[in-house]
This record gives sequence, C-alpha cells and structure tokens, in this order.
Amino acid sequence: MSAIEEFKGKQGLTRLINALGYSRDGLASAWKHEAAFREEVLLAVVAIPLGLWLGQGGIEKALLVGSILLILIVELLNSAVEAVVDRVSGEHHELSKRAKDIGSAAVLITLLLAAAVWALILVPHYL
Repeated sequence: MSAIEEFKGKQGLTRLINALGYSRDGLASAWKHEAAFREEVLLAVVAIPLGLWLGQGGIEKALLVGSILLILIVELLNSAVEAVVDRVSGEHHELSKRAKDIGSAAVLITLLLAAAVWALILVPHYL
C-alpha cells in the first residue's frame, strides 16, 4: 500500500491527527525556507492585534484580520507552487517562470487587497 493510499484509508480522529501533523510540518517548512513567509508572519503578529483593537464591530474586525490571514494563505500556496516547480526541474523553462510569476502576482494582489481593506475601514474612522 502506498503512502497516499494509506493516508486516504484513514478516517475519523486518526485522519484528523495526521492532517494536523502535516499542516504543522508545512508551517514549519514555510517558516524555515521562505523569508517572505517569515516577514508576513511578523506583519500578522503586529497587524492582527491592531485590527482587533482598531476595528469597530465584528465585521470590521473580521475584515481587518481576515485580509492579513489571506496574505499568509496565498503565500503558503505560492511557496507550494514554487517548491513543486523546483522539484520538477531546475532548468529554466518558460512555463516554470510563468507559474512562479503568477504565484507572485497572487501574493501582490492579496497585499494590495489587505491595504485597501485597511484603508477603506480605518481612514473614515480616524481622519
């Protein structure tokens, strides 16, 4: 039985525990190997408490915090794409470049989205 079949055969609490372990490993790997992820985590450490403090009401707080968490999510996905591309081939290839550039663009758009959310919520309240 392959590792994939073995994981797919797990159910219930065992599958949940395994999934949590894989998620922990993924976060640890991103922290260890991805400088951008570390920088964005430091941003989140500052911005999430700030968003909870500055947001007026649950919706504003959710938007402020959620926009920051979305940056981390997209960065993790971008890092996963980059790792797969690097695993497949170390040679320069136009499709590899395209995949990495598109992942990078997704991170940029998410950063711009977060900036827009923060500005749209906070500027009317504090100016």
